[in-house]
Amino acid sequence: MSNTLEAIHLLEDKLKNLLSNYEFLKNENQILLRSSTELQHQVLESRQQLVEQKKDFNLLKIAKTIEGSGTNTKDTKLKINTLIREIDKCIIQLQE
Repeated sequence: MSNTLEAIHLLEDKLKNLLSNYEFLKNENQILLRSSTELQHQVLESRQQLVEQKKDFNLLKIAKTIEGSGTNTKDTKLKINTLIREIDKCIIQLQE
């Protein structure tokens, strides 16, 4: 009878430890999920900022080329033609 009671107490202790570990891991998982979501959001914002900065940089390069001397006219013409082609593609997509 004593062995049975000891086995039951041991089982209860193990069950309590198991439940305690489960709750701890459950809370830790929620924290990690929140952290992961926040980090993904930060990465997305950083990528959007990078895209915007690249666009601004390209516009600045074009403006500097147009502003520059006559030696850069070939580059300026090529960039203007590229922009016109991109605008034409956008117009075609809008018409579809």
